[in-house]
Amino acid sequence: MESLTKYINRTSRCFTLYREGQLAQEGVSGYQQPYLLAICQHPGIPQDELSKRLYVNKSSVTRQLYLLEQNGFIRREPDPKDRRVLRVYPTEKAQEAYPYVQEVLTDWRRYLT
Repeated sequence: MESLTKYINRTSRCFTLYREGQLAQEGVSGYQQPYLLAICQHPGIPQDELSKRLYVNKSSVTRQLYLLEQNGFIRREPDPKDRRVLRVYPTEKAQEAYPYVQEVLTDWRRYLT
């Protein structure tokens, strides 16, 4: 009998492929989706807090934010009180994509359940 972990892994890979296919039309990769959701839900979130919230190391956050910034989904600004802290804000493009990203996640949940 196969382990539960193997089934969880398969489901996770399927979810990633599903997100990639559905979100490609918006210009968002499946790996960028959690970042986009967190930033739209918490505008001005510090980059470090994003790392903690998503359970991702800081270098991965920096890499994905760079790509989102290049594609016009976010902007990063230094905190006025502490210049070492970078705050992340969604752009209008991100705000427009946000409902569709939520819809894709809702559809996946419906499919699974």
